[in-house]
Amino acid sequence: MRLLSLNLIRSLHHFTTNKHPSHSLLLRHMATTTTPAAEPIGPSYTKLGWIGTGVMGRSMCSHLLKAGYTLTVFTRTQSKAQSLLSMGAHWADSPKSLASQSDVVFSIVGYPSDVRNVILDPSTGALAGLRPGGVIIDMTTSDPSLAVEIHSAASIAGCSSVDAPVSGGDRGARLAALSIFSGGDESLVTRLTPLLNHLGRVYYMGGPGKGQFCKLANQVTIASTMVGLCEGLIYAHKAGLDLSDYLNAISTGAAGSKSLDLYGNRILNRDFEAGFYVNHFVKDLGICLRECQNMGLALPGLALAQQMYLSLKAHGEGDLGTQALVLALERLNNVSLDPPSSDKLAEKKN
Repeated sequence: MRLLSLNLIRSLHHFTTNKHPSHSLLLRHMATTTTPAAEPIGPSYTKLGWIGTGVMGRSMCSHLLKAGYTLTVFTRTQSKAQSLLSMGAHWADSPKSLASQSDVVFSIVGYPSDVRNVILDPSTGALAGLRPGGVIIDMTTSDPSLAVEIHSAASIAGCSSVDAPVSGGDRGARLAALSIFSGGDESLVTRLTPLLNHLGRVYYMGGPGKGQFCKLANQVTIASTMVGLCEGLIYAHKAGLDLSDYLNAISTGAAGSKSLDLYGNRILNRDFEAGFYVNHFVKDLGICLRECQNMGLALPGLALAQQMYLSLKAHGEGDLGTQALVLALERLNNVSLDPPSSDKLAEKKN
């Protein structure tokens, strides 16, 4: 054992005294991988970057600005960030430029391909601009394997990463009440928790990629819950029940759910504005199904829900919210939950 240790020391000495091609990269990694744990997180000394200011991102950024953090933002369409710029956020013209000004970089974008582009692109990606010791927090629902890849790339660059997808929709984002499923180094997640608490509640799920696995399991659950919610409404309508009374009655029983609370009345009011886009949900369910294939799992409820959401896309309804699933079931059954117009009510009375 002593001989092995001496040989290892000699090998390291030879490596560091000769200009091996990987010499500088190794030294950079060794010098910085322990740095983040020693640096505190707080508005006075942590500069934040945020990539993606869509339905969720805008609200989440606003909480960080109100908490006093210096925030730089980037999104493909600058006008979508205007409200944040008016609140004091700074603008960057690329993820790389944003990261060069930040200690912690958040991303919440649409698709895994977008995640790869904004983080890993060698010319414009955030990792290309992030200083050693920096942290990337990807909050997009994405491939677990991509989260592992980002973790490896960040580690090589002397940085760190956490996959931290969220659940709670636009309402959760507005109220800072999101569930945040985190994967990565546990001590790093612990250090970041006071920062993430401005957005919601943090749950540590395990190593790199485990946050994504948790979010995908969450989406499997939501998919079947949404089918049940919409089918129940169709059934209650056909049975002649007052749908508002019906929702009130079941909300406090075993059928009550977060999905019912968030979307029940929106469906009755024909409010299909996106808190979470059909297009993005179809993407999530597709990732779930691919992971099921990798695992050898058969989840027929998940597959059925994905097909029904795909039918919404086929009708050009991909930019509606997930509560628009009721439209697919209305078409399937040739019924409508639209409240009767005053003209139709008058006809009935006559």
